[in-house]
This record gives sequence, structure tokens and C-alpha cells, in this order.
Amino acid sequence: MAYVIVLDAVALDEMDDELSLELSFTKTVPDALRPPTPSPEITLMFARLGGTRGEYVLRWLGVVRDAWGDKVATRDRRIKIEPLRQCPGPISGTKLLGVLGDQVSTALSGALRVEATILLPEHEKAVLSALRGLHPALPKLLDWLSAVAEPDLLDSSRPEDRSWQEQQDAARAALSIGHIPPSRLAAWRRPARPDAPYLSGIIRDPSEQSLIEYDTQNSVPGARVFSAWSEERLQALGSEFRCDIHVFEHQGRRVEVANVNATTVERRLGTDLIYYHEATQSCVLVQYKRLSPYAGERWIYIDDQLRDQLDRLEAVSELSREPKAPHEWRLGRDPCFLKLAYWPRDDKVAPGPAPGMYLPLSYIRLLLDDDCTLGPMDGRRLGYGYVDRYLVNTQFVELIQHGLAGTVGTSLDQLLTLGEERAQEGYAVAIAVEHATAPVRESVREREKINRQRGKAKKAAGRRRSKPQPPVAPGASSDAEQGVLFVVDDETEAPRSSRRRS
Repeated sequence: MAYVIVLDAVALDEMDDELSLELSFTKTVPDALRPPTPSPEITLMFARLGGTRGEYVLRWLGVVRDAWGDKVATRDRRIKIEPLRQCPGPISGTKLLGVLGDQVSTALSGALRVEATILLPEHEKAVLSALRGLHPALPKLLDWLSAVAEPDLLDSSRPEDRSWQEQQDAARAALSIGHIPPSRLAAWRRPARPDAPYLSGIIRDPSEQSLIEYDTQNSVPGARVFSAWSEERLQALGSEFRCDIHVFEHQGRRVEVANVNATTVERRLGTDLIYYHEATQSCVLVQYKRLSPYAGERWIYIDDQLRDQLDRLEAVSELSREPKAPHEWRLGRDPCFLKLAYWPRDDKVAPGPAPGMYLPLSYIRLLLDDDCTLGPMDGRRLGYGYVDRYLVNTQFVELIQHGLAGTVGTSLDQLLTLGEERAQEGYAVAIAVEHATAPVRESVREREKINRQRGKAKKAAGRRRSKPQPPVAPGASSDAEQGVLFVVDDETEAPRSSRRRS
């Protein structure tokens, strides 16, 4: 089955900048359109042109990853199209209808007369097949969207899948910080080897430059930073060292991500995210700790191994020097955080970072000396019900986006050395480098400009939601928010469980 969404061309033109920025779109549809299962659905978004002929043009294609969406009124549901991609060329509705059989043409004609509807599976198959022949770039785009709609699900009962979940989350967080939609990672297939990095399973988005598995025989086009890993340097890291590199670009931003493993999954201690802002020579390290998926059990024990890991994280602060310029000022001296994360469901693929709490290292030290983290038999615990204040995904991402946390004066060579050391200690590491686009002062100014622009985009979307809309056709969406773009990426954090002590 496939969703067909039709919007007025003028309204869609007004939203083009927002859609291009977020690469997602949220629409309220009648509850009667709910398909039999919530499985992801390919979505076609048409623009309805003015005039008496009633012409339509295919403008965007995407995937509704939860086809049931969220209940928002007695008879309505809200669905989110993400990822959303622009049609590579103008495809007129007349041209598409002309290459379809009578039955399918009639079905699509009916769909184009209302704001939202769903095509039956046999009609969807015929329409998508016809689209492949109408533009040379559409086959690759449709293949990618099909892979997004049917990804390999991760099973948290398997050790390699747990590691891939954490690496996936680190990559998603990195893209969120860099203002790049995490849906770039949406199409994924399970790697052949359980020890392989998560990024080795990514299916390339046709809009991206390249996906490269790095080895000692190949140069890496587009990957400027990690090309510093020479053949001699890689050989010194051992035969188990594996690095997969992906270069992402969006709206003038460029983030290079290397996913590094140097141990088998059985010997792996966890996952790290290291995010580096090249212009300001600043990096942040996030070490993942996995919580139970069940409410009331989302905490971890504090043992000697964790205390030793915290001591090792302290050494990262030695990569920092005293600030000498305004852009080098930070809220504190903490470049390291723990993320206590949980994955509540294996059968649903959420597009953004997993829910959880971020704790700065110095804050953890205070928590471990306070009675609030005491558990049974004088043991210590960290997690929900034991920590009252913490950062959630959106807060952490904005903190890093504004340069308010991280080291000062860390070189690229120090960054690579840190990544190598963490991998050799037994961690799966995602190293993300946000490239400098100008000299440091201009880069800092540009960084804040982009942060403000995205804030304005959210406000604009809010104003659009409250703007009165014309009546809709019978059978179409009754939502007054037709054509709305929502810019809410973060998942709802679970409420803290009540503290349990005995």
C-alpha cells in the first residue's frame, strides 16, 4: 500500500524551504485511512496546480515509517513522512496516468481528487513500476525508499545487534548535532560479519556523495580528515581494526563520520561517540551505557569497572587548554558525558536518537557521593529514579551545537589518536567531524546563524499550523493543519520511575 498526499501548489511552494531543510513532513489524515498494519508505506506527494484542467505534478517522495501514526482527534491521525526526498524531475500526473492501465489509472485519478488516500498494494506496485520509466534517477531513489520501508530490524537479544543499536544511535546523534537529518541512515542491511561497524550496512542515499569502506589499498574520495590514517598507521592498529567512513552534506553543512571497531563483539566494552568541530578545535566524548527497556528498571549498577572507565574519561580533559578567545569559552570543563540509553521496542524503527539521559562526568562524581544514588545493601545506582536532573537529546544536541561544551584547542591528530585508543580499549567508536567552512570567527558566526535560522523555521511551522485553511474536499483530511511541517525530532523521554529501595 502507498499513501498519496495532494497539496495546493502555492502552499507547497511556500513550504519548499522548510521541506528541503528538514526532509520530513507531518500530515493529519482521516482515521478511516488507517491501513491494516502499521508497516512503513511509500508516500507520493503531488502538487495541485491552478486552472480548470486540474493538473497535478509529483513533487516529493518519502516513507511513512509508522503508517498508523498518532491519534490526534476523534476521526484523525497524524502521520510523519520521513525521510522525504524531492522528485528528481517534474513528473506530471497526466503523463503518469497515461502509462497506467485503466483500472490503476482510475484508482490514481480518484486519489488525486482528495488530500490524502491509500492505494491498494496492486495499484501501488503498478504506479511505482511506471514511475521508474519516467525519469532516469527515479529507479535508484525508489530502490532506496523501498529499503527504508523494509529495513533489517535489530534484535536486542543478540550481542552484535545491541552493539549496532548503540553505534546507530551515536551516528544519529552526530548528524543531529551537525544539522543533518538522521534519516540519512534510514536504509540499512545487516552486515555479513557480526564484528563489522554499523555504517558498513548503510545503503547509500542517492543524494549522498559516497559510502566508503576504508582499507589500506583504497583512497577515500570526499573523506578529508580520515585520510590521515595511512597504511602504516592502520597496520600498527592490528588486523581486527575496521573503519567505515561516510561523508554527509546538507544545506552547506558537511560532516564526516568514521565508524571504528578494533575488537570482536564478544570482547567489546560498549560504544563511544566523539564529535569534533573542526573550526573551533573542540571535541566531546559520549560513552554509552545501556538501560533496561522496562520502566522501573532503567538504571545501572556502579561497579569497579565503571569507576575505572570514569577515571579513563578524566584523561580526555587533558586534550583541552585554557580558553583564549570568546568562542573558546565553555559552560564547564566537562568534555565527557555518559548517555544512559534504552530501546523500548525492537519491532519499530524510530528515526532519531534513542531516549535516555546525558550526564556530565563531574556531575556523576557528585551523584556517586550523594545518598540519592544509594541502592539496596549500600550499593550505588545511576538512572531513572536515582537522578533527578539530566540532559535529554534535544538539550544535549543544542549544547554542542552552540559550542557550550567540549575541549579547547584539540588538534585533528589528537582526535584520531583518541579514537584509535578508545577502539583498542574495546569500544565501538563513531568519530564525527564537522568540517570548517570558513576561518574560525566566520565559522562561529555562521554556526550561530544556522542555529537561529532553524529556530525561526520551527516558529514559522507553528504559525502555519494556526493559519486558517480553506475547506477540504469530501473524503479528504479534515485537519485545519493541512500542509504543516513539524520540526520536532526528539522522542519523548520516559517519566522517571519511583525510587525503589529495600
